[in-house]
Order: sequence, then C-alpha cells, then structure tokens
Amino acid sequence: MKIIAKVMALSLLLIFIACTNDQSPYQSNENLKSANDLVNTEPEKVGMSGDRLSRIDNVIQQYIDSNWIPGATAIIARHGKVVYHKSFGLRDVESGDKLENSDIFRIASMTKALTSVAAMMLYEEGFFLLDDPLYKYIPEFKDPVILEKVNLKDSTFTSHPAKNQITIRHLLNHTSGIGYGFTHEKLKVLYDKAGIPDGFVTTDAVLGDKMKALGHMPLLHEPGEAYYYGLNTDLLGYFVEVISGKTLKEFFEERIFQPLGMKDTYFFMPDGDKDRLVEIYASTESGYELSTVEEYNYPIKGGKSYYSGGAGILSTALDYAKFLRMLVNGGSYNGHHLLSRKTIEIMTKNQVGDLWGNGAFGLGFGITTETGSAKKLSSVGNYRWGGYFSTTFWVDPKEDLIAVMMTQMFPAWHGEIHQKFQVMTYQAIVD
Repeated sequence: MKIIAKVMALSLLLIFIACTNDQSPYQSNENLKSANDLVNTEPEKVGMSGDRLSRIDNVIQQYIDSNWIPGATAIIARHGKVVYHKSFGLRDVESGDKLENSDIFRIASMTKALTSVAAMMLYEEGFFLLDDPLYKYIPEFKDPVILEKVNLKDSTFTSHPAKNQITIRHLLNHTSGIGYGFTHEKLKVLYDKAGIPDGFVTTDAVLGDKMKALGHMPLLHEPGEAYYYGLNTDLLGYFVEVISGKTLKEFFEERIFQPLGMKDTYFFMPDGDKDRLVEIYASTESGYELSTVEEYNYPIKGGKSYYSGGAGILSTALDYAKFLRMLVNGGSYNGHHLLSRKTIEIMTKNQVGDLWGNGAFGLGFGITTETGSAKKLSSVGNYRWGGYFSTTFWVDPKEDLIAVMMTQMFPAWHGEIHQKFQVMTYQAIVD
C-alpha cells in the first residue's frame, strides 16, 4: 500500500506541474528528475546557446593573453542546470599550476549574502523583528553618537548624540552609519586605535570582542538616513552569534553549508586543502604581480578565530552556486528548505529608497531597477554583489538564472571583465 501511495503522489505531482500555466517548458521534462540539484546539461535544453556561451572563453582568454589577470573561474546555471563551468589560466603563476574548477577563492564581501541569510533564518524563527533596536541584543550599541571632527594626530574626536537607534534592518541594508576604516580616513584612525579590523586578520582576535569595541565608535550619519557601506555585516554576524548561541562558523556549517552540500566553503583553509587556494595578484603598469599584503594570507596564517561575516569566507564557484540556487529556488535546495520564498522576496526589495542613487539595495543585496536594466543586459529584480578580491555573483529570478565569476586580484585594474561576463551570459539566452 505504501508503494501505491507513493506512486499516486508522484503522479499527482507530475499532473500538477504539467498543468501549471506559468511553468517554464524547460522545467517540465529533464528538470523533474532533480529540480534542485546543480547537474550539468546541454545549454540548449534550458534555452541557452552553447555556441554563444563559448564567447565567454574568448573574452577570458583575451584578458589572460593581455597579461591583465592570471586566471578566472566561471559558472552559469539556468533552471537548476549547469550550462557553463570552466576555469582558465593559472592558480599559481610562479609554480605554473593550472586553475581548476575545484580551486578555492577568498570571496570577501560575497560573505555578506551568507550572513544576511543566516540572520533572516533566525528572523523567520521569531527571535527578533527587523526594526528592533540593536542594543536590545548587544548593549554596547545603546545611544550611539554621530561623528563631528577627528584629530588625526591623537585620534580624539567630537560628536553629538544620535536621534535614532541602530536597528537590525539598518545592518542588513548598510544605513546604520557604521563604515569601513579602509574607506574613511577619520574612521581608520579611530578603528586602528581600538583594534577593529576591516574584516580579515592574521591574529587570534575574536569577533565578539571587536564588535563590542565598535559599539563605542561614533557613526558617520544618523541611522536610517544615508547609505554607507561598512562593517554592518560583520556586526550582523556577531548578532547571529548572540541570538543563536553558536559561533558564526558553527552556524554556517550546521545551518547552511552542510544542508546545501557546500563541502569546500569555510572561514579558514584545512591543512589538506592549502594547495587549492588561489594566489592573490595585484595589477601593475606592466600587468600584475604576486600580492605582498600579509593580511591577505589570513586563510592559512594566524589564530584562525576571527569569523568575519562581512569578508571572511572561502569557497569554490560551484559551492557558491549551490547557495544561489537555493535563493532562486525559493529557499530550497538539496532537499533542505532554508528560507521561505516570502523572506527572499523582502530581502530583494528596495529597502533604502533613493539613498543608493539610481540603484536599489535590499537586505544584503544590490538590486537592478528599471533604470539599471536599461543600462546593461539584465532583468529588473536581478540581485547581486561582489568581493574585494574581484569575485562577483548575480541571481536573476525572472530568467531562473545564476552566475558566478571568480578571480583573485587586488587592486584589479581590469575589473570590467565581470561586466563583460554578464553581457556574455545574457546574450546566450535564446528561448
């Protein structure tokens, strides 16, 4: 009887899918077998052209031949099927090791999307409301002050009391008034004195200690009245720790990485995988050279105890694509449901009004508007972000499309390759 019931249930499911009016024709045959799994398929089976996708090869190879980048990895999936996953060039120029699809990249600010999802998972479980004051959970942030002047010589400053309290929503949409030291000279003086890092460190620092210290720093503007990109998501990561009772590393591993099958995603490199970490290069007048910035070695050196929710994660293109597939699939992947589709809807709606110029920013993502879609190949509602070391991703719900491109360059003088990759991806849609 159990077997018959299962067969009947499957038959009803197939009938429902076949009769759904807005169901894509590409999701009614091959994709029924494994709607959530990122498996390879021929591009033509999901409405894309293999010949047109091969144009990506030419663009990436041109950048390598021009000595602008040592290598790049890219992955594209539509309707849950991988239609493009290739690597070009070298992982380590000095050794001559070729870049492989399984190699691991520092994804820096692409970590922010993971932390934002982690916070929203706890939001769904009733632990907080988006407009709750942050000090309710982290007392150090009660009664913030707004920065007026800083003495760069002795790091003293003047300030006045803020009218508003920082909320959880402000952290998610970068309107709290918290900045980055490396992008703001006055904040840098204050943050350096307090030992507050910009995201990755090669010391035995602990996230909670540094975020509590951040609570005593002045803000750049009134919470909610401007957009300023900063340590908001590192603080959000500590908020996740406070709410969940777990370290951010533990929460990510147990609640996101393991359910999604992200086996090569972590904060610091396991000793056995060190040879898969892609080297970082810096653009120069003659091309590029191996980066000499010691802090960039955080994945393999130091105390390995600072879990930066804004910049600390390492991953592969395929692993990150699994995370994106979960988002575009309404919160579900690999048989696990991490978020409600309604939660993803609010995360990908504009949360900042006109504070981000002509663009829009949600709860963890930049969002393409009607104006933005008129300037480049995209769809309205496409949401995206990138990382410090020249990595990018985007999710297009309308086209059921996800894409990731990774290099390891800072500074990256030829970062427009990511924009070209997006053009090459969209031009390959032929359905």
